[in-house]
Amino acid sequence: MDIYLNRICKDIVNANLKNYWFSFESVAYALYDKSYVYLFNHPRMTKIQKDKYQILKWDEQFIGCTLILYDNFPTAIVNLELYEDYASLYSNLVHELFHGFQYVKGEERFVNEILGITYPLTRENVELRNKERATLFSAMLENNFIKKKQYLNTFITLREKRATKINNYLLYENSIETIEGPAWYVELKAFSEKCNLEYNSILRKYGQHLIDKYESTSYIRKSCYSSGLVMCLLLDDFLPSWKEGFWGKEETLYDLLKQISDNSEKISDVEISPETEEIINFVRQNRKITFENFEQQKGINLFIEGEITAKSFDPMNIVQFEDRLLHKNFIKVGINNADYLIQQSVIAYCKGGLQNITKLHLILKDNPIENIDSLTVDGIGVINGRYEKQEDVLHLYVN
Repeated sequence: MDIYLNRICKDIVNANLKNYWFSFESVAYALYDKSYVYLFNHPRMTKIQKDKYQILKWDEQFIGCTLILYDNFPTAIVNLELYEDYASLYSNLVHELFHGFQYVKGEERFVNEILGITYPLTRENVELRNKERATLFSAMLENNFIKKKQYLNTFITLREKRATKINNYLLYENSIETIEGPAWYVELKAFSEKCNLEYNSILRKYGQHLIDKYESTSYIRKSCYSSGLVMCLLLDDFLPSWKEGFWGKEETLYDLLKQISDNSEKISDVEISPETEEIINFVRQNRKITFENFEQQKGINLFIEGEITAKSFDPMNIVQFEDRLLHKNFIKVGINNADYLIQQSVIAYCKGGLQNITKLHLILKDNPIENIDSLTVDGIGVINGRYEKQEDVLHLYVN
């Protein structure tokens, strides 16, 4: 552990980060495990600590690998327990630091997450999207400049056809690619610097997400990371100066690539392959099974019903089925003017938007403590309300 922490101190310096993106500078960052937080480069640290790191006890602010505002200062956080080798840990930290860099630069091309969770599962879109992603993969690996340009033109043609079918949802994809693509781009560069793999093998490792049709259809948000990465690599090939003035632009990565294309080809009819039908059936069935598996868990079923507001969640780990959302990682909710962090899988029944929850379904290992007008739930806290109990099912009515 100490070896990694000391090495990180030496490697995460602005001079090194500029090798990945010409003006890249580090914000504060923290590595953590279930017990401790190791804080680096933060304004709250003393002069003595600034050359190393400050050790804090873990608290609930440190969840996932992301960017948070810690003491009102952008701070990249990474869970040490998720990585077994230094190259992966270092490159993922560089990824999150880049999100901090985006924050400092005033990046405004953010995403409406509701569009991602309600993304339509239509036959034509799945067919075209998977062809589009295969074309990007080929363009990434192609060394012949003329053939690479042909692949680029085909990609633009396919995406323009999709634009006529899903409109705003394609804007969601474009935005995710523009926010996450550059972060994956610097991550790839950092990983290639610290690992012993050949560069072409690294490209295939990162690009593999492009051509996994089942995964990319199941996880739309995550799938945009790899397409955004490849767009950055293609812009390096066709428009080397693309990063200059990048923060002052409204255009997405796709808009920049589209300007390079000189293709006027159109697609008329879209033939749906048997594989696409299989993929759609697989995704639908898999979502249904995911909910069934949750509901069949052993434990105490707790239903919390009433006016509940979603405050924060992990958009990468949400599954939609009908009117329900399964938050697989965590969700922070507001109930009775108090906030509660639920760090376990939970089903949210929504009405009129993602944030408006009418019911939560949790499965608990231990019985809550029953009070006169509240329940005390282990790991969550005291929730006021009227409750009813039937065997291993509890209904808590709030508001």
